[in-house]
Amino acid sequence: MDRYESPAFARLFFAYTGSPRSIGGQLTLASERRYAAAPLIVATHGDLALYPGNGAEPTIEGFRLSTRGFKELTAVSHLGPALATLARIKELDPDGPWPAGAAELLAATQETREANSPELWRDLVGIKSFAGREPAIAAMIDHACLVTERFLQRALENPSSLTAETVRRDALEGPSDELPVSLNRIMVATFYLFGMDLGHRLITWFDGLGLPWEDTMVIIAGRQGRPTAGVTRDSNSVAGIISAASRNRLPETSLLIAPHAPVFPTYDGSNLDAVAALEPEYRRLWSGVRATTELGEQMFAGYPRFEPARTGGQRIRPGTATISELPAIDGPADWFALTSRLRLVLEDPRQLLSGAITDFAARQLVDNGNNPAQLFVPGLDGEPYPLCSVQGEAS
Repeated sequence: MDRYESPAFARLFFAYTGSPRSIGGQLTLASERRYAAAPLIVATHGDLALYPGNGAEPTIEGFRLSTRGFKELTAVSHLGPALATLARIKELDPDGPWPAGAAELLAATQETREANSPELWRDLVGIKSFAGREPAIAAMIDHACLVTERFLQRALENPSSLTAETVRRDALEGPSDELPVSLNRIMVATFYLFGMDLGHRLITWFDGLGLPWEDTMVIIAGRQGRPTAGVTRDSNSVAGIISAASRNRLPETSLLIAPHAPVFPTYDGSNLDAVAALEPEYRRLWSGVRATTELGEQMFAGYPRFEPARTGGQRIRPGTATISELPAIDGPADWFALTSRLRLVLEDPRQLLSGAITDFAARQLVDNGNNPAQLFVPGLDGEPYPLCSVQGEAS
């Protein structure tokens, strides 16, 4: 039987919504005109665009895909998860392909250790925010590779030694006499370094713009990481950096996360017109959402108003059984919270894996005048990395 639709009810439905001529559509257009001159920031997976307002040409800042050292740092971040993954594969399929994966990881780790040096980080990767830390970074990576190589060699020689328990004991956890710096600490360090560099560059860019943050509109558009990640304010690392860059002047309700919004093409220096072409749609999206939310006060004055919750401040300690958001970090020595964040971003599908420490790094940058040299990098600074050949090569 065909679905019946009453023409009268349909007319009533479309009177309010469904077209620019509807009452709802007219409200969106009125809101769009109201905010036409307001600065609009749109963040995609790789670029930030500032649309100044009133049709002025946008300004673009590439921030993720153009990040120097992204693959190098991420490769080292992956060493701990790679070992745990091999143990899990072996547990599920003892006679399966895990030895081939272990052999490939071993060869790649050995090649990386040979290529690693302070000169690589200073002269070739050349990340400005890392200046002065290149010898320490090289020593950290040398140690991470050695720990991984030894674990893999033992696993290939004695397969019974590859278990989740041995991965935790001999690689991830510590420190101990046999493992002076654990891979968990190195994972925190690499995530922090990535967040420090990203935050430093974006805060510098935003500070140079001199934005009226109280009147600025922000949209984070499209997919940000794994398909389920970054869809809430507290799970989106870019949102955290923008908030920090505004020195918390940006109203919480002015930042929208729109995973299904259109995404302008990655800026290559020649396609500014393609970026500019989407501005009307972005402004209509933001204005339409804002117009609807502003009805709340008019319709329900006297009832409790909505206030976005800041959920990322839970204090935890050994014995805390569960967490649902990124916990607070009481300084760079709060290893229980730092490591708990690693578990959370792995288990919570909403989280961006690289966002485990980004908000912490961004806040520390703001508190220290956006000067990376003033920061203490947990897992890197002050750690007892064993003496190795790369430490003596820095000039």
